[in-house]
Order: sequence, then structure tokens, then C-alpha cells
Amino acid sequence: MTMLDHLRRLFRYDQWANREVLASFKAASNPLPRSLKLIAHVLGTECVWFSRIEGGKSPLAVWPDLDLSHCEEYAGRLSQVWSGYLDNLTLEQLSRPATYTNSKGERWTSSVEDILVHVVMHSAYHRGQIAADMRAAGYTPAYTDFIHGVRQKLVG
Repeated sequence: MTMLDHLRRLFRYDQWANREVLASFKAASNPLPRSLKLIAHVLGTECVWFSRIEGGKSPLAVWPDLDLSHCEEYAGRLSQVWSGYLDNLTLEQLSRPATYTNSKGERWTSSVEDILVHVVMHSAYHRGQIAADMRAAGYTPAYTDFIHGVRQKLVG
């Protein structure tokens, strides 16, 4: 498996896990405000990072104020965006530098590969916070562990 194949698999996992979190909010009948804010942040930063790679403007802020229906909408859009991008990405393009300005106004350059790995890891980190938040409030969080998705054949 090439690094590109691995990244495609990780993004399929990421998309699945985001959908699972959103489904858990519906099962709880009312998403917790902090959990909703965190999944909106996950989606917002995924938009921001994609725009940084492509050199465009993100449709969302890093911490957008989204309700559940808008989170579902952006999760669907991002699934298509990342899938289309990764389907057309080459191994050579993984090492391409992307220069961007972060939310603190600092200018940085990172490889596309490092950005893609960061996106998946950042999202997993915040989904863990969401799980802890939901569990503390007495709800059952989504089971979004990577290995669970692989075992259940939910992640290809």
C-alpha cells in the first residue's frame, strides 16, 4: 500500500467517523452544545485546511457556529471534496509545499502529506473530546475507533 492509498483509507475513516458522531447526536435527541461546537470545529478546520492546500478561501471559519443540519451538510460536502481531491492526487504531489497563514496570522509552509495526516489526527482528537463530553452527560457516544471501523468493514 502506498502512502497515497493509506491517506485515502484514513480519509474514508475520517468521513465515516464524522457521520457516526452526527448520528450519535440524533440518537441523543439533542446534541450537547460543547459537542456540537467541537464537531463544527472539526468540519471548519477540514474546510480551512483544504483551502490552504488549494490556495483558496475557506467557506467556514476555524470555529464556525453551525447547527446540526449545517454540520450534516458540510460533512457531506467535505466527503465529496476530500474524495475528489485524493482521487486525483499523485504521490509526487504529496511532497508539494503549501504556504498559508494560520489563524494567529503566522505564515507557515507544510507539505501536502503533513497537512493531510494532520487533518485526520486533529479530527480524531476532537471526536475523542466529543465522546468524553457525551459520556459525562449520560449519553452513549459514537464508537469511532479506527480499528472498529476496519473490523466491521465500515472503512475500506
